[in-house]
Amino acid sequence: MRGKKSFVQTLKPYASLWEEEIGVNGSPVSTDTLFLTNKECPFRCLMCDLWQNTLDERVPLGAIPTQIRSALAQLPPAKQIKLYNAGSFFDPQAIPPEDYPAIAELLTPFERVIVECHPAFVGERLRTFQSLLTAKLEVAIGLETAHPEVLERLNKRITLAQFQESAQFLATHGVDLRVFILLRPPFLSEEEGLYWAQRSLDFAFECGASVCCVIPVRGGNGVMEVLKEQGDYAPPQIKTLETALEYGLSLGKGRVFADLWDIERFTGCGCDTARIARLEAINTTQRIPAPIECCVCVKEE
Repeated sequence: MRGKKSFVQTLKPYASLWEEEIGVNGSPVSTDTLFLTNKECPFRCLMCDLWQNTLDERVPLGAIPTQIRSALAQLPPAKQIKLYNAGSFFDPQAIPPEDYPAIAELLTPFERVIVECHPAFVGERLRTFQSLLTAKLEVAIGLETAHPEVLERLNKRITLAQFQESAQFLATHGVDLRVFILLRPPFLSEEEGLYWAQRSLDFAFECGASVCCVIPVRGGNGVMEVLKEQGDYAPPQIKTLETALEYGLSLGKGRVFADLWDIERFTGCGCDTARIARLEAINTTQRIPAPIECCVCVKEE
Protein backbone atom coordinates (compact mmCIF):
# COMPACT_ATOMS: atom_id res chain seq x y z
CA MET A 1 0.00 0.00 0.00
CA ARG A 2 2.90 2.35 0.77
CA GLY A 3 5.17 3.58 -1.98
CA LYS A 4 8.94 3.97 -1.86
CA LYS A 5 10.74 6.38 0.40
CA SER A 6 12.55 9.39 -1.03
CA PHE A 7 16.32 9.40 -1.15
CA VAL A 8 17.63 11.33 1.87
CA GLN A 9 21.14 11.88 3.18
CA THR A 10 22.20 11.08 6.73
CA LEU A 11 24.30 14.23 7.13
CA LYS A 12 21.82 16.70 5.62
CA PRO A 13 18.27 17.71 6.58
CA TYR A 14 15.89 16.78 3.81
CA ALA A 15 14.65 20.38 3.67
CA SER A 16 15.16 23.73 5.35
CA LEU A 17 13.72 27.21 4.99
CA TRP A 18 13.61 30.70 6.47
CA GLU A 19 10.22 32.19 7.25
CA GLU A 20 8.48 34.69 9.48
CA GLU A 21 5.81 33.76 12.00
CA ILE A 22 3.84 36.21 14.05
CA GLY A 23 4.93 35.95 17.66
CA VAL A 24 3.19 36.21 21.01
CA ASN A 25 3.51 40.01 21.02
CA GLY A 26 1.99 40.35 17.55
CA SER A 27 5.24 41.10 15.72
CA PRO A 28 6.82 38.91 13.02
CA VAL A 29 9.51 36.56 14.33
CA SER A 30 12.25 35.34 11.98
CA THR A 31 12.34 31.56 11.94
CA ASP A 32 14.74 28.94 10.65
CA THR A 33 12.87 25.69 9.99
CA LEU A 34 14.84 22.47 9.58
CA PHE A 35 13.35 19.14 8.53
CA LEU A 36 15.83 16.69 10.02
CA THR A 37 16.63 13.33 8.49
CA ASN A 38 16.31 10.50 11.01
CA LYS A 39 14.74 7.10 11.63
CA GLU A 40 11.08 6.61 10.75
CA CYS A 41 8.55 7.26 13.52
CA PRO A 42 7.36 3.99 15.13
CA PHE A 43 3.68 4.95 15.32
CA ARG A 44 2.69 4.96 11.63
CA CYS A 45 -0.40 7.15 11.93
CA LEU A 46 -2.99 6.44 9.27
CA MET A 47 -2.85 9.86 7.55
CA CYS A 48 0.91 10.45 7.82
CA ASP A 49 3.10 10.90 4.77
CA LEU A 50 6.21 12.10 6.62
CA TRP A 51 7.72 8.60 6.54
CA GLN A 52 8.60 9.26 2.91
CA ASN A 53 11.60 11.34 4.00
CA THR A 54 12.94 9.09 6.76
CA LEU A 55 15.52 6.35 7.22
CA ASP A 56 15.04 2.73 8.27
CA GLU A 57 17.88 2.89 10.80
CA ARG A 58 18.94 5.23 13.59
CA VAL A 59 21.36 7.94 12.45
CA PRO A 60 24.95 7.66 13.72
CA LEU A 61 26.09 9.84 16.59
CA GLY A 62 26.99 13.33 15.40
CA ALA A 63 24.73 13.21 12.34
CA ILE A 64 21.99 15.46 13.72
CA PRO A 65 24.41 18.22 14.87
CA THR A 66 26.04 18.00 11.44
CA GLN A 67 22.65 18.41 9.76
CA ILE A 68 21.84 21.44 11.89
CA ARG A 69 25.26 23.02 11.35
CA SER A 70 25.09 22.58 7.57
CA ALA A 71 21.57 24.00 7.31
CA LEU A 72 22.26 27.02 9.50
CA ALA A 73 25.28 27.86 7.36
CA GLN A 74 22.89 28.29 4.42
CA LEU A 75 20.07 30.14 6.19
CA PRO A 76 19.77 33.77 7.30
CA PRO A 77 19.98 34.42 11.06
CA ALA A 78 16.70 34.05 12.95
CA LYS A 79 15.27 34.51 16.43
CA GLN A 80 13.61 31.12 16.65
CA ILE A 81 14.23 27.70 15.17
CA LYS A 82 11.93 24.78 14.42
CA LEU A 83 13.53 21.34 14.44
CA TYR A 84 10.96 19.03 12.86
CA ASN A 85 11.99 15.42 12.42
CA ALA A 86 8.91 13.63 11.02
CA GLY A 87 8.38 12.00 14.39
CA SER A 88 9.40 12.70 17.97
CA PHE A 89 12.48 14.71 18.87
CA PHE A 90 12.73 12.88 22.20
CA ASP A 91 12.50 9.41 20.67
CA PRO A 92 16.02 8.10 21.34
CA GLN A 93 15.90 6.09 18.11
CA ALA A 94 15.27 9.32 16.17
CA ILE A 95 17.51 11.90 17.85
CA PRO A 96 20.32 10.27 19.89
CA PRO A 97 20.30 11.78 23.42
CA GLU A 98 24.10 11.68 23.33
CA ASP A 99 23.88 14.49 20.77
CA TYR A 100 21.79 16.80 22.98
CA PRO A 101 24.79 18.84 24.25
CA ALA A 102 26.13 19.46 20.73
CA ILE A 103 22.66 20.32 19.45
CA ALA A 104 22.04 22.72 22.33
CA GLU A 105 25.34 24.49 21.68
CA LEU A 106 24.35 25.07 18.06
CA LEU A 107 21.04 26.56 19.24
CA THR A 108 22.63 29.17 21.51
CA PRO A 109 21.92 32.09 19.10
CA PHE A 110 18.16 31.43 19.20
CA GLU A 111 15.59 32.80 21.64
CA ARG A 112 13.10 29.98 21.10
CA VAL A 113 13.50 26.34 20.08
CA ILE A 114 10.48 24.43 18.76
CA VAL A 115 10.54 20.64 18.44
CA GLU A 116 7.82 18.06 17.83
CA CYS A 117 7.04 15.05 19.99
CA HIS A 118 4.48 12.31 20.53
CA PRO A 119 3.09 12.26 24.11
CA ALA A 120 4.71 8.86 24.66
CA PHE A 121 8.13 10.54 24.59
CA VAL A 122 7.30 13.58 26.72
CA GLY A 123 9.31 12.98 29.87
CA GLU A 124 12.76 13.14 31.40
CA ARG A 125 14.71 13.30 28.12
CA LEU A 126 12.78 16.48 27.40
CA ARG A 127 13.89 17.86 30.78
CA THR A 128 17.50 16.93 30.05
CA PHE A 129 17.44 18.73 26.71
CA GLN A 130 15.67 21.76 28.21
CA SER A 131 18.36 22.07 30.88
CA LEU A 132 21.01 22.45 28.17
CA LEU A 133 19.23 25.27 26.34
CA THR A 134 19.58 29.00 26.81
CA ALA A 135 16.42 29.45 24.71
CA LYS A 136 12.76 29.00 25.58
CA LEU A 137 11.60 25.49 24.68
CA GLU A 138 8.32 24.88 22.86
CA VAL A 139 7.00 21.42 22.04
CA ALA A 140 4.55 20.72 19.23
CA ILE A 141 2.22 17.77 19.74
CA GLY A 142 -0.18 16.31 17.21
CA LEU A 143 -3.52 16.13 18.95
CA GLU A 144 -4.99 15.57 15.47
CA THR A 145 -8.60 15.43 16.67
CA ALA A 146 -10.62 15.53 19.88
CA HIS A 147 -13.03 12.97 18.39
CA PRO A 148 -12.08 9.94 20.54
CA GLU A 149 -13.21 7.24 18.10
CA VAL A 150 -11.55 8.84 15.08
CA LEU A 151 -8.40 9.48 17.10
CA GLU A 152 -8.21 5.76 17.83
CA ARG A 153 -8.79 4.83 14.20
CA LEU A 154 -5.94 7.11 13.13
CA ASN A 155 -3.55 4.74 14.95
CA LYS A 156 -2.12 7.69 16.86
CA ARG A 157 -1.94 5.47 19.92
CA ILE A 158 -2.87 8.17 22.39
CA THR A 159 -6.02 9.09 24.26
CA LEU A 160 -7.29 12.54 25.10
CA ALA A 161 -6.38 11.86 28.72
CA GLN A 162 -2.78 11.07 27.73
CA PHE A 163 -2.63 14.27 25.72
CA GLN A 164 -3.83 16.20 28.77
CA GLU A 165 -1.16 14.56 30.92
CA SER A 166 1.57 15.57 28.49
CA ALA A 167 0.24 19.11 28.30
CA GLN A 168 0.29 19.31 32.10
CA PHE A 169 3.88 18.01 32.18
CA LEU A 170 4.94 20.76 29.79
CA ALA A 171 3.13 23.45 31.78
CA THR A 172 4.67 22.24 35.04
CA HIS A 173 8.16 22.57 33.60
CA GLY A 174 7.68 25.88 31.82
CA VAL A 175 7.56 24.50 28.29
CA ASP A 176 5.18 26.11 25.78
CA LEU A 177 2.72 23.90 23.90
CA ARG A 178 1.97 24.07 20.18
CA VAL A 179 -0.79 21.77 18.90
CA PHE A 180 -1.37 20.30 15.44
CA ILE A 181 -5.05 19.77 14.57
CA LEU A 182 -6.35 17.96 11.50
CA LEU A 183 -9.15 19.39 9.39
CA ARG A 184 -11.38 16.61 8.12
CA PRO A 185 -9.45 13.46 9.00
CA PRO A 186 -10.80 10.20 7.54
CA PHE A 187 -14.24 8.97 8.55
CA LEU A 188 -15.75 12.47 8.86
CA SER A 189 -17.93 14.46 6.47
CA GLU A 190 -17.14 18.08 5.61
CA GLU A 191 -19.59 19.34 8.22
CA GLU A 192 -18.34 16.89 10.84
CA GLY A 193 -14.76 17.77 9.97
CA LEU A 194 -15.37 21.43 10.72
CA TYR A 195 -17.27 20.67 13.93
CA TRP A 196 -14.49 18.46 15.28
CA ALA A 197 -11.76 20.88 14.24
CA GLN A 198 -13.56 23.48 16.34
CA ARG A 199 -13.92 21.08 19.28
CA SER A 200 -10.25 20.18 18.92
CA LEU A 201 -9.31 23.85 19.11
CA ASP A 202 -11.42 24.15 22.26
CA PHE A 203 -9.69 21.15 23.79
CA ALA A 204 -6.19 22.25 22.83
CA PHE A 205 -6.59 25.68 24.39
CA GLU A 206 -8.20 24.17 27.48
CA CYS A 207 -5.02 22.09 27.81
CA GLY A 208 -2.89 25.22 27.76
CA ALA A 209 -1.81 25.52 24.12
CA SER A 210 -0.31 28.86 23.20
CA VAL A 211 -0.60 28.23 19.47
CA CYS A 212 -2.58 25.83 17.26
CA CYS A 213 -1.96 24.91 13.65
CA VAL A 214 -4.91 23.60 11.61
CA ILE A 215 -3.79 21.15 8.93
CA PRO A 216 -6.09 20.13 6.07
CA VAL A 217 -5.70 16.38 5.61
CA ARG A 218 -4.15 15.56 2.25
CA GLY A 219 -3.70 12.34 0.35
CA GLY A 220 -0.51 10.94 -1.10
CA ASN A 221 0.61 8.25 1.33
CA GLY A 222 -1.19 5.33 -0.31
CA VAL A 223 -3.55 4.61 2.57
CA MET A 224 -5.51 7.80 2.02
CA GLU A 225 -6.11 6.87 -1.59
CA VAL A 226 -7.61 3.55 -0.50
CA LEU A 227 -9.81 5.32 2.05
CA LYS A 228 -10.92 7.75 -0.64
CA GLU A 229 -11.95 4.90 -2.92
CA GLN A 230 -13.92 3.40 -0.02
CA GLY A 231 -15.69 6.70 0.62
CA ASP A 232 -14.00 7.19 3.99
CA TYR A 233 -11.93 10.23 3.05
CA ALA A 234 -12.29 13.36 0.96
CA PRO A 235 -10.07 16.46 1.05
CA PRO A 236 -11.57 19.42 2.91
CA GLN A 237 -12.58 22.64 1.19
CA ILE A 238 -10.50 25.78 1.56
CA LYS A 239 -13.49 27.73 2.82
CA THR A 240 -13.86 25.16 5.62
CA LEU A 241 -10.26 25.83 6.60
CA GLU A 242 -11.11 29.55 6.69
CA THR A 243 -14.05 28.93 8.99
CA ALA A 244 -11.99 26.77 11.35
CA LEU A 245 -9.24 29.38 11.50
CA GLU A 246 -11.72 32.18 12.20
CA TYR A 247 -13.29 30.15 14.98
CA GLY A 248 -9.95 29.50 16.63
CA LEU A 249 -9.02 33.18 16.57
CA SER A 250 -12.44 34.16 17.92
CA LEU A 251 -11.63 32.26 21.11
CA GLY A 252 -8.94 34.81 21.92
CA LYS A 253 -6.81 32.22 23.73
CA GLY A 254 -3.76 32.04 21.49
CA ARG A 255 -2.40 32.20 17.98
CA VAL A 256 -3.98 30.03 15.30
CA PHE A 257 -2.37 29.25 11.96
CA ALA A 258 -3.53 27.45 8.84
CA ASP A 259 -1.01 25.03 7.38
CA LEU A 260 -0.79 26.11 3.74
CA TRP A 261 1.70 23.46 2.63
CA ASP A 262 0.48 22.15 -0.75
CA ILE A 263 -2.72 24.15 -0.30
CA GLU A 264 -3.23 24.08 -4.08
CA ARG A 265 -4.26 20.43 -3.67
CA PHE A 266 -7.52 21.62 -2.12
CA THR A 267 -8.61 24.06 -4.82
CA GLY A 268 -11.87 23.46 -6.63
CA CYS A 269 -13.62 26.80 -6.95
CA GLY A 270 -12.73 30.00 -8.76
CA CYS A 271 -12.63 31.86 -5.45
CA ASP A 272 -9.92 29.66 -3.97
CA THR A 273 -7.01 31.87 -5.06
CA ALA A 274 -8.54 34.77 -3.16
CA ARG A 275 -9.24 32.49 -0.18
CA ILE A 276 -5.62 31.33 -0.08
CA ALA A 277 -4.46 34.95 -0.06
CA ARG A 278 -6.92 35.64 2.76
CA LEU A 279 -5.57 32.68 4.76
CA GLU A 280 -2.04 33.97 4.27
CA ALA A 281 -3.16 37.38 5.56
CA ILE A 282 -4.74 35.79 8.63
CA ASN A 283 -1.58 33.80 9.32
CA THR A 284 0.61 36.88 9.17
CA THR A 285 -1.66 39.29 11.07
CA GLN A 286 -3.83 37.06 13.30
CA ARG A 287 -6.71 39.28 12.28
CA ILE A 288 -9.80 38.38 10.28
CA PRO A 289 -10.20 40.41 7.06
CA ALA A 290 -13.41 40.88 5.09
CA PRO A 291 -14.94 37.61 3.85
CA ILE A 292 -14.70 36.38 0.27
CA GLU A 293 -17.98 36.63 -1.60
CA CYS A 294 -18.58 33.80 -4.07
CA CYS A 295 -21.93 33.02 -5.66
CA VAL A 296 -20.79 29.48 -6.59
CA CYS A 297 -19.94 28.59 -2.99
CA VAL A 298 -23.22 30.05 -1.78
CA LYS A 299 -25.17 27.93 -4.28
CA GLU A 300 -23.28 24.79 -3.23
CA GLU A 301 -24.23 25.39 0.40
